[in-house]
Amino acid sequence: MPTPFSDLDSRLHRAVVDHRARDGGPASVSVWLGDLDGRLRYAHEAEAPHYAASTMKLPLVVAAHRRAVRGELDLHADVPVTGTFASVLDGSPFALDEGEDQDPLTWGAVGGSRTVAELADAAITESSNIATNLLLGVVGLEEVAEVLRLVGCSPRTVVGRGIEDAAAREAGITNTVTASDLGLVMAAVGRRDEALGGEPVLGPVEELLARQRHVDQVPAGLPDGTPTASKSGWIPGVSHDVALVRPAGEEPFVLAVCTTIDLEETEAAAFVAGIARDVWAAAHAEGAGA
Repeated sequence: MPTPFSDLDSRLHRAVVDHRARDGGPASVSVWLGDLDGRLRYAHEAEAPHYAASTMKLPLVVAAHRRAVRGELDLHADVPVTGTFASVLDGSPFALDEGEDQDPLTWGAVGGSRTVAELADAAITESSNIATNLLLGVVGLEEVAEVLRLVGCSPRTVVGRGIEDAAAREAGITNTVTASDLGLVMAAVGRRDEALGGEPVLGPVEELLARQRHVDQVPAGLPDGTPTASKSGWIPGVSHDVALVRPAGEEPFVLAVCTTIDLEETEAAAFVAGIARDVWAAAHAEGAGA
């Protein structure tokens, strides 16, 4: 007998098939819904790898706060601000495009400095690329990999380089995620996982996620006023979001949606929001029928 989630599964499958038939390009949609202990409630192609886009900033900021709590990193320390970086492949320089970013404060500080805390804030709340690369240089790729390992992410989720490191990208060094792994990281934030450092690390991370400005994907598909803490990512052909949701009077949950599909940015965000709306409806219909 069909259930609300099996109906949703069919609709998502049909959307991908229709897009492939219409546009002839690759299309993949992944969804993971679970509780704060990481227990799965619903999944659709949740283990499929996607280019990470800005969702890689979530484990990066967790790693920064872990190092700070361990006393290895001073959140108030100044970091010189530059828009040029060294490739992880061979140290060759590459530059970010200010016009492709959305962080005038950090770009305005080029030649000066910003604190580690300000970079972490901008990486999440503004989804800043320049702040992300500067923060990654301070925190280190190994620390980000350790966050992914501690929450049990699969080998398909990798943070291998900074934003726009073309030399590394062309050599096959990339950043990839799965919806299930994004869900596991966000669930760990929500439950204050002691393996990551508990409340001192993850409380401030959730506060940042709750203040981020790009809420046109999963949060936009939930009922108005539903509290969320989220991190989205988007580039042409890719639109993802992972949200920690704390509805009033209900158990909190995590919803991760990853889409690799050739849609214009606004249309892609609306597509993800529609999936979130359908997941919410299916979850509540299933609960009402239980």
